[in-house]
Amino acid sequence: MGVVELRLKPVVKVFRRECHRVLESERTTIHGANSMLMVFQISVAEVCKKERGDFSVALSDVLVAWKCLLLDKLHLSHDGSPISENYDLIRKEYDSFLKRTNTVDLIDVYNMYKQLRRNEDPEDPLTAMQLFEFLHGCTDVFEETDVIPPCPATPSNRAHHSSSQVYRVVRRVFSSYLGLLVNTKNDLALAHTLNAPSRSLGHKAFTNLKHAACNSSTSLFLAATSFVRAIQLGGKGYAPPQSDPLRKHMKGLIQFVHFTDQLEEILGESPDSSAAGCKIVSSIRATLLKGLSNVDPVYAAAEATVKELKERICQIHITQKELAFGTGISPARPKAYAINHATAYGGRESVKLLMALLDEEALVPPCRNKAELLTEDQAILNGTEGVCLLSLYKSPEAPTGISPQPLRNRIQSQEGHVKSKPREKVIRSQFACTYQDDKLPLNRVLDFPSSSQLPTCMHPAPKHRGPSPAAREEEPDATETRVEVEPEAESSALGQRSGNACVRAGGPRNGPARNQKVPKTSKRKLASRECEEQGTEENQPPQKRPPAKASNPGLAKKCSKAAGKKLIAGQGKLTSFFRL
Repeated sequence: MGVVELRLKPVVKVFRRECHRVLESERTTIHGANSMLMVFQISVAEVCKKERGDFSVALSDVLVAWKCLLLDKLHLSHDGSPISENYDLIRKEYDSFLKRTNTVDLIDVYNMYKQLRRNEDPEDPLTAMQLFEFLHGCTDVFEETDVIPPCPATPSNRAHHSSSQVYRVVRRVFSSYLGLLVNTKNDLALAHTLNAPSRSLGHKAFTNLKHAACNSSTSLFLAATSFVRAIQLGGKGYAPPQSDPLRKHMKGLIQFVHFTDQLEEILGESPDSSAAGCKIVSSIRATLLKGLSNVDPVYAAAEATVKELKERICQIHITQKELAFGTGISPARPKAYAINHATAYGGRESVKLLMALLDEEALVPPCRNKAELLTEDQAILNGTEGVCLLSLYKSPEAPTGISPQPLRNRIQSQEGHVKSKPREKVIRSQFACTYQDDKLPLNRVLDFPSSSQLPTCMHPAPKHRGPSPAAREEEPDATETRVEVEPEAESSALGQRSGNACVRAGGPRNGPARNQKVPKTSKRKLASRECEEQGTEENQPPQKRPPAKASNPGLAKKCSKAAGKKLIAGQGKLTSFFRL
């Protein structure tokens, strides 16, 4: 153990003894140098997200802001050191994270030592500059005494990781599980243990859990526990809805909560704190090494970690037992009138032992390679593609760099797509009710003339004039008659749904020349021929015409009979279909 670590040990001891005077909870945990840097990186990324919209930060920016934070909290001069951008916001976010997770860092412990120490305690075990150099990673202040257990150099899927990195990650997972038993509000500890070992609780599951905790203003552990309890015990009326995003990760969350419940049962049921601590460490080892062979680097690192932790637990237990026997006063004895006071002692001594063990873990010197520390992922334990802590806290929706359009513009654009376009006025048949609207309009199918070519006014129908006396003399044959037809200058204007030409008994719209000979006995054929001359237009019922006044009473009678017989709608067209 280095010099600074030896001097920090009494500081932490006094803080743990008197922390109830300044803190709301006695289960407040301490962040070591490595954990402080991880929390600070997350805080800087949170500020970048609020300012620029992207949850990411460069390593150089983190290190510059990290130095500013150490100098500021230790009340040291910057000596011309550059001040990081948005430093005030970063400092506020960092302090908020510590308060929300019921944790403190080593600098807070050092600052509170002066007001918490007693007369018999040393006055200044170390200076502020020594603590700064220790946290910043100066090599001339502390000596590296980490004993890295030998790992067999065998080919495996984790061969690209060094033995020191594997050992550090495994040790952190053990400490995080123990930290959750002491302080369930520690979100950083949950982030290290949620998917270690693999429970299929990756990036998306952690993000959904973080959103659920933010919506309910609780810790990540309490959000996971509440969801599982509601599923198992809530019933139909209290169970989370099917639309809850955590339902997709229900199996992994149940496994995680069930394992933590087992550890808490060991913590509360074992009367001996040393035995309880050893059982908890053995349970964590069995979970991490499930399915691994003894030649795996994780297996060797876990075995070495379990051996060291068990030895240290036994030593702490002996020390606490001697202190309690020498003073004769039971520490923090619960009140006699407390609820369930008969079982209030269960697990209390074990919790104190774990807190002392975690305090020693917080005094471990920082990692020399900051880039390796901040980019470590869970692939070392899971054997699959993992994510570092910064990526784990990042939302899975990657930013595109394009800000969304205002709501007003999006609504207007949507209305433009939904709004029905006005339909063009088309000429439809009298049988248009039998056609479907989604098909082509009838003017394209029947090749009607365009609306610009259609007449816009209607004149009354011309009157029939009887043949002249000279014409009657030239008609010796009684089988033929002469009919004079006035050519129509303009026709009627057609409506939107009446595109058929009006067929008149006197002749078509553009009738033949005057004095045209029409067979006397082909009245129906005459109407059919008139329909054919109109092209593809259909017939409408003929309109009534006033009786013609002719000088020849016989011819007027025949014309009145021809005009009196009305054609059925479409009769001429149908007759032309069946013509041979």
